[in-house]
Amino acid sequence: MIAFIDIDWQAKLNDLVDGIVYWAPNLLWAIGIYVIGKLAAKIARSILRGMMRKGKADETLTVFVTNIAYGALMAFVVIAALGRLGVETNSLVAILATAGLAIGLALQGSLGNFAAGVMLIMFRPFKLGDFVEAGGVTGKVKDIQIFSTVIDTPDNKRMIIPNGSITSDVITNYDGNPTRRVDLVAGIGYGDDAAEAKRILEDILEKEPLVLKDPAPAVAMVELADSSVNFNVRPWCKSGDYWTVYSSVTEQIKLRFDAAGISIPYPQQDVHMHTVA
Repeated sequence: MIAFIDIDWQAKLNDLVDGIVYWAPNLLWAIGIYVIGKLAAKIARSILRGMMRKGKADETLTVFVTNIAYGALMAFVVIAALGRLGVETNSLVAILATAGLAIGLALQGSLGNFAAGVMLIMFRPFKLGDFVEAGGVTGKVKDIQIFSTVIDTPDNKRMIIPNGSITSDVITNYDGNPTRRVDLVAGIGYGDDAAEAKRILEDILEKEPLVLKDPAPAVAMVELADSSVNFNVRPWCKSGDYWTVYSSVTEQIKLRFDAAGISIPYPQQDVHMHTVA
């Protein structure tokens, strides 16, 4: 036996029409909010990108910041659209906030490195190619990334340093200024001619082509040490010529002192033995 169910199609149709009449305006409003909001977010992203590029911000930072801003604006637009449809957005916002807090706690080390990377890119304590001492590593900066900095050491080892370790310690940028002073100490024996030694040192600095005339190099007697009379030898040079000048001047001091018969003493002790009857 087949049972027939009497369905009031007219009532169902009326309910459907009533539902469409009720939901259609809200749906149209939600679509309008989403479309207009998305367009506004894109415009805001373009304006922010233009401002950062005009300010000569790093391209990596520009892309990252503009994408973060666009994502935040779109999240606001989606929540507003869902609210217009009658969705309870308070619980959704609470869930998103809780998830964000959990992710932040899990990635707090990475977020710290990210914040440090933003500081390095914005404030530029060093740039690519600079010879620096940072995060316990000395070498040439190869790359500055959002979470870490790449440094090549003088013996060509590649070191990846978390940005947080760099910004939490002293940064020494040896190429930060166009010129550097080379500090050398030249010692002679007490029996040598100090005036002649000083003249030789000044002549060495005058003839070294990479030594700058301004600031002027300086030679001065500074110490009567236990085994030597010491002179400070301080030429100035371009930062990129530092080690060349350091090596060249040191070599010339040795050669010129030897040629002039001026000794370069080293620490020594005289031991006197007495025989007791």
